[in-house]
Amino acid sequence: MDKDFLLDTEEARILFHKYAEDMPIIDYHCHIDPKDIAEDRNFDSITELWLGGDHYKWRAMRQCGIAEKYITGKEDSRERFRLWCRTLSQAVGSPLYHWSHLELQRYFDCDLPICKKNADRIFDLCNAKLQSGELSAKKIIRMSKVKVVGTTDDPCDDLKWHKTISEDKSLGCRVIPTFRPDKVLLIEDGGFGDYVSALGKAAGVDVNSFEDLKKALSARIDFFAGMGCKSSDQSTVMFPCDRISEAECERIFRNGMANETVAEEERLGFITEVMLFLGKEYRRHGWVMQLHFGVARNTNSRMFEAVGRDTGFDRIHSDAPIESLAAFLDELDKTDSLPKTVLYSLDPSMNTALDVLAKCFNEEGVCGKVQHGAAWWFNDNLGGMKDHLRSLCEQGVLGNFIGMLTDSRCMLSYTRHEYFRRILCAYIGRLCADGELYWDEENLGEIVKNVSFNNAMKFFGME
Repeated sequence: MDKDFLLDTEEARILFHKYAEDMPIIDYHCHIDPKDIAEDRNFDSITELWLGGDHYKWRAMRQCGIAEKYITGKEDSRERFRLWCRTLSQAVGSPLYHWSHLELQRYFDCDLPICKKNADRIFDLCNAKLQSGELSAKKIIRMSKVKVVGTTDDPCDDLKWHKTISEDKSLGCRVIPTFRPDKVLLIEDGGFGDYVSALGKAAGVDVNSFEDLKKALSARIDFFAGMGCKSSDQSTVMFPCDRISEAECERIFRNGMANETVAEEERLGFITEVMLFLGKEYRRHGWVMQLHFGVARNTNSRMFEAVGRDTGFDRIHSDAPIESLAAFLDELDKTDSLPKTVLYSLDPSMNTALDVLAKCFNEEGVCGKVQHGAAWWFNDNLGGMKDHLRSLCEQGVLGNFIGMLTDSRCMLSYTRHEYFRRILCAYIGRLCADGELYWDEENLGEIVKNVSFNNAMKFFGME
């Protein structure tokens, strides 16, 4: 894993080292806690930094039969790290292996293979550097050349940490909120009424009707916009397009607030009306609408009861219909209310369908108005990214692509941008080496720079 890692042609090496390697980063979608940045958090140990909230690693450790107390528990930090190193040494071909070694090399100047025999040495070396203060949250951002971080934030959030960060002119990076209204779609959930009440309080609106709910959402969108927000993000199994009347929507809303049973067709109708309203609001502000779909969450009910949600028991949902998604986009487009949109599917078999769908909605002066977003979650690996790029090249326009994101809770995950750039350059380089593409260094170098950074900056209005 040297400087030419994954770069198997001369063309790939030129593209990466000359055009991609030194480009800054826009991490437009992540799950980093803005508090960590605002307080310039120093991490106590490499165990905390690597295992503190990374369900990718937790899944791998469970597959190796490791006790849960060493995964999500608070057992001895050194022993947990040893077990992680033992796990990684068995994870041949895993992106975790690549990511972890890149992080070790870039942030700790350590090129030791991560394995059982090196565990203690790596643990001590990393901890010494962490405890020296060299790798605080802000220092990691600066050394990674990150120019924009888009966090993921609930509409009820007061965004106080974003305000604190914005006052630090020395950071050299914009940290902006992303509007994530998932909970307002969960009308069938027993906590829906409490959440809507909290939303109303944050917005200064008494929410007693569906119309009030829209007013509260609009007020929070205005607030987020004032704090620099440039995009929204929704995550659900599917995005329906089942239109219902205002009266029906009002009745369903009241049932949800009263914690009464909401039928499946009522739930889908409610989500449709909320999402159409939100889409129009995003368009009003010039935001990007990010849609993550095709995930089935909390599959293991026993472990959900034991350790909670978002702990590594989610999977690919096999039935996320693209027909309803297409109808939803079209419903917004009919009234010129479709914002710039990024589509992420967890099911890689949908790559071609999404690339073709994206080409159906365009706008003069906007390159790639609807984007098939980066290979997501279980697909952000070597094979997944290659398949994604191949589909994008064959069905779309690679030069318009907005590139990579981390979608991570770990401050060291910026190496995923390097990983993607290496794969991108290797893919283009191979096309040239195989005679499928003219070697036009100037043109291809410009494409690499744009996909690595420039396109996303323009798409999200960050120029």
